[in-house]
Amino acid sequence: MKKIVILIITLIPFLSFAQKSKKDIQKTSFEVEGVCGMCKNRIEKQAYSIKGVKSASWDIPTHQFSVIYDASKTSLLNIHKQIAAVGHDTPLATSEQSTYDNLPMCCLYERKAKE
Repeated sequence: MKKIVILIITLIPFLSFAQKSKKDIQKTSFEVEGVCGMCKNRIEKQAYSIKGVKSASWDIPTHQFSVIYDASKTSLLNIHKQIAAVGHDTPLATSEQSTYDNLPMCCLYERKAKE
């Protein structure tokens, strides 16, 4: 009986940690500019390089990027900034002009005017 009590006391912190982390998992989607399969590979590869991103998928026809991430490890704004860092504009982050200019010709999309 004493061993069972010790085992339960030992496991309680792990169980509460597992519950906490589930609350930090976020799922969202937003538009990411791009045009082709090379863009898709670049966007998804960059997203997966971000600590905390569990799933990432960009749809070419709709430009919708869906992501599942751990909010305790990264923020939505950081995800936007990291995608913009490889040349793809998002609603919250704009790529540097020089980064955009270095994209392959097939990846150049029509940029929206800055407000």
